[in-house]
Amino acid sequence: MRQLCFRRHRFPPEIIRQSIWLYARFTLRFREVEDALAARGLDVSYETIQRWFLKFSFLIAANLRRARPRPSDHWHLDEMALVIRGRRYWL
Repeated sequence: MRQLCFRRHRFPPEIIRQSIWLYARFTLRFREVEDALAARGLDVSYETIQRWFLKFSFLIAANLRRARPRPSDHWHLDEMALVIRGRRYWL
């Protein structure tokens, strides 16, 4: 997993991650994300949020893809017991 470098940015990494998450998760416009951060007392321009998204979104997505579990040859199935008309069936 690649580390994201937040050096030379005015805002802490948590604010940058939160604004990217708001934009991507809820399909908000950059101005709506700006308003959401302003409601929390942060003065961030929508252009800044757009630059953050263009810079960090691909790296975050790549890290999430790498962390995703890989498919394998092993299958884990659960057993289930049903009772139909008094007879027990195992699935």
